[in-house]
Amino acid sequence: MEIIREHFVFTGRVQGVGFRYKVSRLTHHYKVTGWIRNNANGSVEAQLQGREEVLDQIIQQLNQDAYIRIDWITRERMEPDREEQIFSVRY
Repeated sequence: MEIIREHFVFTGRVQGVGFRYKVSRLTHHYKVTGWIRNNANGSVEAQLQGREEVLDQIIQQLNQDAYIRIDWITRERMEPDREEQIFSVRY
């Protein structure tokens, strides 16, 4: 069970539609750590850490949300943070 960490930037209708709340709920459900925040340019940035198939499942569920519209995702693999234990919303 390999744990990975990925940096994401989501663009589209991702602010003002409960995006951060939904990601926070999904990460709690799947026991994923990391953080998420809105960017001034309208995008949402996140780092998620967990099993790769779980991260893929979170993205799939976000794409199925009626209010969220993801036009583009950038994903970049990072070194896992072995000390991190929670998921947080950053402001």
